[in-house]
Amino acid sequence: MKQAILVRGDLRLPKGKLSVQCAHASVEAVLKSNKRKISEWVDKGMPKIILKVKDLNELKNYNMKAKTLGLKTALIKDAGKTYFKKPTITCLGIGPDKKEKIDKIIKKLKLI
Repeated sequence: MKQAILVRGDLRLPKGKLSVQCAHASVEAVLKSNKRKISEWVDKGMPKIILKVKDLNELKNYNMKAKTLGLKTALIKDAGKTYFKKPTITCLGIGPDKKEKIDKIIKKLKLI
């Protein structure tokens, strides 16, 4: 079991903003997930991985791939009140779910 968080590389987020957006993606994806899967993930230590995608189009593409495999996703849109001047999609949470299922989608991405 694991969770993946994909972040847009084109935004070049400062560390603090990046951390908060990843936290939003993690929590929202968990809240959408099956209780059994969450329990199993928690028992395994809540493993998660943070990866970089090129831009918004690539992020949306990974969102569709994940949904096609039946994975729970959380596409995060920043409200645009601090760092951004307008609402901006920043990252995507996938899972928690079986490691093998998530890895089918993210295997070509690089860690942040």
